[in-house]
Order: sequence, then C-alpha cells, then structure tokens
Amino acid sequence: MPERKLQKRIKLNTSAEYTRRINSALEFIDCHIDQVLQLDDVARASHFSPYHFHRIFHALVGETVNEYVSRKRLEKAAKRLLSKSGLSITDISEAGGYSSSANFSRAFKLYFGISPSELRNGHRKYSEGNKVSKKGKLYRKYGKAFNPQDLYSQFVTQSEVFDFGKLEDMLMKVKLENIQEKRIAYLTSENGYKLDSIYDTWDRIIHWVKLKGIDSKMNERFGICYDNPSITPEEKCRYDAAIVVNSDVEVTLPYRLSVIPMGKYAIAYYKDDADKISNFMTELCSHWLPSSGYEPDDYPPIFNYLNDSREDNYVEMDVYIKIKELITD
Repeated sequence: MPERKLQKRIKLNTSAEYTRRINSALEFIDCHIDQVLQLDDVARASHFSPYHFHRIFHALVGETVNEYVSRKRLEKAAKRLLSKSGLSITDISEAGGYSSSANFSRAFKLYFGISPSELRNGHRKYSEGNKVSKKGKLYRKYGKAFNPQDLYSQFVTQSEVFDFGKLEDMLMKVKLENIQEKRIAYLTSENGYKLDSIYDTWDRIIHWVKLKGIDSKMNERFGICYDNPSITPEEKCRYDAAIVVNSDVEVTLPYRLSVIPMGKYAIAYYKDDADKISNFMTELCSHWLPSSGYEPDDYPPIFNYLNDSREDNYVEMDVYIKIKELITD
C-alpha cells in the first residue's frame, strides 16, 4: 500500500478510536450524573491517561469535563422540575448532587436565566405572552435563547402548533407493544440535531450497510434521541442513526454495535413537519403518559422512520417510548 494511503488510514483509525473513547467517557458521565464524579474515574472509562484526558476531552467535545457535567446536571434538573411534580425543589437539588437548594437555584438561574420556581410555575404566565430568556449562560455560551413555553403542552399555553382535533386523535391512537431485543449498528451525529448533520450521518451509515450487502430499505431504521432541544443546545444534543443488523454482520469503527432493549413500548404514529417533533414529544409526555398507568423506563425515545423526509418534505414515523408500570407510594 502506498505510504500516503497508509498514513491516511492510520489517521482515520486514530480519529475514530479517539471519538469512541470520548463517547465512552460521555456515557460514563451520563450513567453516573447524580453521583460524585472524579476526573480520574471518567478518564479511566475513556482509557486515556488522566494527565492528558482533560485536554483531549475539551478538544473533541468543546467543553471542559466540569462544564459538561454541570450542563447535564442542570438539564436533568429542568426535566425533573417539569415531570416530577411530587419532588420539591430541595429534593431535586439533592438528587442532582447540589449542597443546598440555594446553590442549586443560583446555578440554575445563572445557566437558564430563570429560577427553578419560575420554570415550574411558568405556565401561569403564558397568558401574558412568551417568556424568552437571553440572560443565562445557555445564551451567552451557546447562543440559545431559552423559551420555557416550549416545554409545556399547547393545551396549557393555548398556542396552536398542531390542530387540536388532529393532536387529540394522534394521542388517542398510541398503542402498546412488547418488543424483542434488536441488534443495531449506529453512528452518532457529529453536530447533534442539526439537520445537515443528521442527513450526513444517515448517508454515511446507509452507504456502509450497502457495502456490507444489506438492503437498507428492508432493515428497520431508528433515530435514537437522547436530549430535549428545548433545553439542550441543538448541536450538543446526542443523536444516533441506527439500523438493525443480523448477528453475522461485523461492526467496526467509526460504527458501533449496541441493542435496542426488549420490553414494553408505547408507540405513537407521527406524520407532520420535522420541526414539530419536539412539540409532539412534549404532548406525549404531558397528556398520554400521565393517564396511561405507566412511566418512562430508562431508555431514550427512538424514532422508527417510515419515509425519506428529504424527498417528501415531511416526516412519517413511529415514536417508541420504553415504559414500565407506574409505581405509587
């Protein structure tokens, strides 16, 4: 093999391995986000030397480890404020590892530009108009104006993202299914939920499966969405493009192997504009889940795509939410 091609292959393999290791560190942080995190433990999960890990992490993620951990904890706290009404702000601050509710409230307001209580009670103000904050670090560092209204149902805000009749019809048709484990090959979008990045990620993985002799149209395709773009900067959201593959398919970097776990899933049919997907997820969590007798299990939402949105200019898909029996006191 010519030396130039060999050097290029070495460079690509090295880059893929660095990305894989940093992704392992991110997964370790996400799994232990409510615990005390030591830098050495995170570095160990990545198999990088602690002496160099911090610089490599910052170079590839664009944030320091402390910035990433702080952001993820505050994002999780925001979700808890909205979905865990039985938890007080003090409970949420303790669950997130803050030393006091005062420290938590201060950090929350510095980041989002509003206090935890303002977010939790924000729906009372929507009759006065949208409350968009550009005061916090979320806007200063990431350029994202925080709009609490995006986190509430349109039935509360009296906005009309969807036709009310159509929305009620979609929510009434949610079905429950027991799904067997699915072996998937996946590739993570390099720029989060940015549409161009998502399209590029799908183009790459579909090209890869074709090289493997797999008909991508015959295999189920899933987008695995880990973050809420109403809270997390779009480019920082994690999106995995995944395709179901048989056990005899070898998966090598930069593609990774995983499974969609078996279990009970709520499945909602969606056919509409791509920019309304986040709103639809809010409606499912605001209306269908609370009356279902179930709660979300510990797995992100997945989208089973049924069309090519670039050709049709709309998205048609089944939204899967892994669920478990609701446990009450």
